[in-house]
Amino acid sequence: MLSRGAANGWALRGAARAGRQQRPPPFRGLRASPRTRSAMPSWVIDRYGRNDVLRFTRNMVFPIIHFPNEVIIKVHAASLNPIDLSMRSGYGATALNMKRDPLKLKSEDTEFPLTLGRDVSGVVMECGLAVSYFKPGDEVWAAIPPWKQGTLSEFVVASGNEVSFKPKCLSHTEAASLPYVGLTAWSAVNQVGGLNQSNCSGKRVLILGASGGVGTFAVQLLKAWGAHVTAVCSHDASTLMKRLGADDVIDYKSGNLEEQLKTLPLFDFILDNVGGSTEKWALDLLKKWSGATYVTLVTPFLINMDRLGVADGMLQTGFTVGSKTVKHLLKGVHYRWAFFMASGPSLDEIAELVDSGKIQPVIDEVFSFSEVPKAFQKLEGGHARGKTVINVISKK
Repeated sequence: MLSRGAANGWALRGAARAGRQQRPPPFRGLRASPRTRSAMPSWVIDRYGRNDVLRFTRNMVFPIIHFPNEVIIKVHAASLNPIDLSMRSGYGATALNMKRDPLKLKSEDTEFPLTLGRDVSGVVMECGLAVSYFKPGDEVWAAIPPWKQGTLSEFVVASGNEVSFKPKCLSHTEAASLPYVGLTAWSAVNQVGGLNQSNCSGKRVLILGASGGVGTFAVQLLKAWGAHVTAVCSHDASTLMKRLGADDVIDYKSGNLEEQLKTLPLFDFILDNVGGSTEKWALDLLKKWSGATYVTLVTPFLINMDRLGVADGMLQTGFTVGSKTVKHLLKGVHYRWAFFMASGPSLDEIAELVDSGKIQPVIDEVFSFSEVPKAFQKLEGGHARGKTVINVISKK
């Protein structure tokens, strides 16, 4: 079987994936999706605002393949993330619109109607001419970048390098809970933080905001790699944290959090899902001059661009992260920002961890496709213990 890299002109990855699934070369003479269709059911927004902007339509434009490395996926399940709430309200619109149409080539100067939702688990319906790694009928999962149309639809289009085979041990409902939070945690811990299976054993890791989607995934990932994990959450999430493998669980409501953490040995790595005032003292908990790293997922990047425009926003962002990096480097610790990055290869590695039993989905509640506004309200209420999942079709 051709590797994804060889098939699509990307980096060679055949050896790493050869054991996952052997497939005969797909036949590309036929299209799998019904090309007579021009519309599909979808939840969209026509303007930014609160929950009342969500609108169900049966006439959303059916996705088409624009590039030879794309696939169309029939969505079986999707899930919501905090970014969906933010995007519904217009967060990041300046940067995302620039990414959607960088050369201003579109005749209509609007992103609407816009479909939200980043996670998908489903079945490949059609493949572009350059896609040889997948074929129609494959069960796959993916996290769609936020500048693309989302997954709260019957079908969604994705680049082949954003897609991976779904873990065999999970249903579509379970699988849809993991890609976005998994890739966000993977970006922070592995790609930015530099931790992996070979260097993580015995390292002391602190996770601030451990009971949300990214936090629950990060706890499991780091435990799978052999780290000693301290999870910070509220008391009612402590049982969940212990079940996921956290070595120490700190209730941030039981007293001054900074003082509680100062009684513990220093840390090699801190993942901050909370932001705000925690950044002012959290880096003092790191081991100095040892390569210890603080990574935050709460950054002003998109806010700066919304507030100042693209050029000034990027300039302000560069100055902020640069000055903070130098400031903390002089104190003997590393300061980093991390972001979600769509990646089929990373999902391949996550799928292996899931199928081996080292990572499990943590789902707070499952809603039907007709209950999408109710699901948004649930997420907006906060304090979820895991993910809010949408069953797009009745089949589990």
